[in-house]
Amino acid sequence: MGKLFGTDGARGIANTELTAELALSIGRAAALVLAENAEHRPTVLIGKDTRTSSDMLEAALCAGLCSVGADVRLLGVIPTPAVAYLTRKYGADAGIMISASHNPSEYNGIKLFNGQGYKLPDAMEDRIEAIIQDKAAQIPQPVGGGVGRVLRCDEAVNDYVRHLVGSTHASLRGMKLVVDCANGSASATARQLFSALEADCTFIHCEPNGTNINENCGSTHLEQLSDYVKTHKCFAGITFDGDADRFLAVDENGSQIDGDKIIAALADDLNRKGLLPEHTAVVTVMSNLGFFRCCEQNGIRAVQTRVGDRYVLEEMLRGGYAVGGEQSGHVILTQWATTGDGQLTAVQLLSLCRERGQKMSRVVSLMERYPQVLTNVRADAAQKAAFQADAALHERIEQVNLSFGGEGRVLVRVSGTEPLIRVMVEGKDFDQINRAAVELSEEIKKAVAHAV
Repeated sequence: MGKLFGTDGARGIANTELTAELALSIGRAAALVLAENAEHRPTVLIGKDTRTSSDMLEAALCAGLCSVGADVRLLGVIPTPAVAYLTRKYGADAGIMISASHNPSEYNGIKLFNGQGYKLPDAMEDRIEAIIQDKAAQIPQPVGGGVGRVLRCDEAVNDYVRHLVGSTHASLRGMKLVVDCANGSASATARQLFSALEADCTFIHCEPNGTNINENCGSTHLEQLSDYVKTHKCFAGITFDGDADRFLAVDENGSQIDGDKIIAALADDLNRKGLLPEHTAVVTVMSNLGFFRCCEQNGIRAVQTRVGDRYVLEEMLRGGYAVGGEQSGHVILTQWATTGDGQLTAVQLLSLCRERGQKMSRVVSLMERYPQVLTNVRADAAQKAAFQADAALHERIEQVNLSFGGEGRVLVRVSGTEPLIRVMVEGKDFDQINRAAVELSEEIKKAVAHAV
């Protein structure tokens, strides 16, 4: 078995890769690690998204945790950021979210949070992996009163929604919105949230059946949302992914608004109010060049990290920063959350529109998005290694980069999760960047073709 936990928990096709047996083992090992770091009987919260397999994995995790003496509180269907928030609010020792985020319904995942609501540190995940894969510790089997108990938490949704509503002083009364819940976790919370904020909402893709999560809807499919906004003359459309830790939007014209534009708008607003620590926003190297130009023009320092919201959060905590995230819609607002929270971000962006009395298109107009071309070159492990070792190829990439004269850039990186080398080129001239992307991809393909 390879490495169990990636940058966002354990994930795979449910019941073949992510099996009930594996979930049971994760529960047992997690309970043991928590007991090692606590002087009391551990309590673990479990939330889940709407996939059919989530019930199976929840039952297996419960069995594993209780068999080692941990108590479990079931939150039911709820967003990932709700698990992080409630773990801290309820004083639990850990939280577990069962979800594969934006992936199709046959996938699922197990994501762990510590008692402060942050993703479990690498050292603890490594310890759990070692127990599962290498039998690095003997797992106890308590009996009688030593076995853990399972309780249901009926107030989880209410407590989380109150937290979101409390993040704003604005009312969204009369704001005509269409909300796409991706047939996922937001289906359990969005109606209550936007009702409390008095928005005039139509909800779509809010009827999960276990297999329709993310199916032609949500943050990876904005076409229907855009059409609906234009046809029904809405103020905006908002959408989430399967576990509602991502948020994207379309403005009143049906134009798509990505995470970069959202982060730029929120960071600029805080900066103008003197509330942006060190005048800094944190994004990944994949953020659009237009974001960095926007920051330069508006007195904001843009700090870059490697791809992954885990790395964005690490940098935010290191520097004490307030706003960060990814182009994909993971936005982290540390004043209110310990992880990306789609509904929280939506509330903040809509509140900003109401506060300024401006349309959505105007509020996000601060940033001009540069055209961007993404291509992939298939590459196995040997070919990836050959690419990384090819000095002449890297010099060629840098030459292309310099040829843009600051009006474009090239980013080539090896995928950590797929057999691909990813080529991204962006700039003001689409024909120029498209030509560069195609030519570089072909050169990389030829250079690594014979790697052994």
